[in-house]
Amino acid sequence: MVLERSTSEETVTGSFGSFICNVRPDHLSDVVRHRSKRMILDSIGVGLVGSTTHVFDIALRYCQEMYSSSFSSSTLVSSVYGRPELKLSPLLAAFVNGVAVHSMDFDDTWHPATHPSGAILPALLAVSQMVPPAASRPSGMDFLLAFNVGIEVQGRLMHFSSETHNIPKRFHPPSVVGTLGSAAATAKLLSLNATQCGHALAIAASLAGAPMANAATLAKPLHVGNATRLGLEATLLAARGMEANPLILDDIPGCSGFNAFYGDYQPRPLTLSANSHEFLLEKQDVAFKSFPAHLGMHWVVEAALSARNLLLNHSGSLSPSAIHTIVLRVPVSKYINRPFPESEHEARHSFQFNACTALLDGELSLRSFSNDNLHRQELTQLLSKVLVEHPKDNVANFDKMYAEVALILQNGDILTGRCDTFYGHWRRPLSRESLLRKFQTNASRVLPKDNIDKLVKTVDNLETLPDCSLLVSCL
Repeated sequence: MVLERSTSEETVTGSFGSFICNVRPDHLSDVVRHRSKRMILDSIGVGLVGSTTHVFDIALRYCQEMYSSSFSSSTLVSSVYGRPELKLSPLLAAFVNGVAVHSMDFDDTWHPATHPSGAILPALLAVSQMVPPAASRPSGMDFLLAFNVGIEVQGRLMHFSSETHNIPKRFHPPSVVGTLGSAAATAKLLSLNATQCGHALAIAASLAGAPMANAATLAKPLHVGNATRLGLEATLLAARGMEANPLILDDIPGCSGFNAFYGDYQPRPLTLSANSHEFLLEKQDVAFKSFPAHLGMHWVVEAALSARNLLLNHSGSLSPSAIHTIVLRVPVSKYINRPFPESEHEARHSFQFNACTALLDGELSLRSFSNDNLHRQELTQLLSKVLVEHPKDNVANFDKMYAEVALILQNGDILTGRCDTFYGHWRRPLSRESLLRKFQTNASRVLPKDNIDKLVKTVDNLETLPDCSLLVSCL
């Protein structure tokens, strides 16, 4: 039995629907605009390089083989990362582009923990091309606002539970909050009314969720691909009259809604004042990755590089045979504790692999996760020397964790490197130069320099675009 309320605005779900519908561009501060445009640029670059991966090829081939005869040419309007000659339906383009973004685990990470951009940007890019040219297409400012709506909804939902603050154990966060974030963002870009926005969120809740057991497998990128696609699907259904529980975000005893995903769910309304709104992105920036691996790896790599420098200064050279034991002091997190990873996806989720690769090579990069590097004899020898410890004060939380790498040498000397905040973390954000270098390196795998420069300029000036689909034209 669904409880009745006098007006939808009095409910948590109703407040979210009202916020999505009524928030305006002038609610975006300069800080939020700046940070969100950095996120958009980084996500596009990660998606472009992701279009060169095996898992992306599988997803794209599946869509082409299973659905190519199901659509008329008039519905194949949305662009695909790394395939300038190809168009898919909006839903399928969102799906494959979402898979590309998370194919290498190279996408941004927020706190509480999720990958916010990949779950919403592919859907928005697909929608931007869905509106016929003869109609009044959304502007660049409309696009930027919709993107921030999707980010904000994800953040607010995560703040309803203390479980979300730590590295996840049950559900992969973008498959949960990302699906609703995609619904919110696309509902805003397509100008759904408040009631429809609420229904889009409720429909998306029925399409959300993926288990953490599929982390470090080829299936993990599907979590982001499905989140961005299914959120858009929820919006399109709501726009056509589909309805769902109007209390989906409220905490109703005896009838689980969104609280089914969390054990300590305490929802609060998302209010919007007439003149201002403080977006969560204003207070909490995201982390950008310098190499394609789980965020936790970035602490252990910086700690390993520090220990490596100490060894070079101590011995004058790097000799793995001089190392007796490698002690990693990291938080407890089962799915990123992998002593001998057997695939690139397991390697991206292995404290041991990333620490030892940093010790051997002095860096982590795209090529670090190739099969040739993965099965090197000297790497295997180092991995066999690793001992993992979990200090009680080192919690599995991206805002509190640290990493130490201690090298116990054959002569008994101990050299210890430590990282409390890696470069790219929200406390040590990437400079514009570093972010641009990452984007240009990633994009150059599939785009010519002129297109790359045009993309940078277009994102920088996104608010001034008369038609947001111009962003996709650079791809």
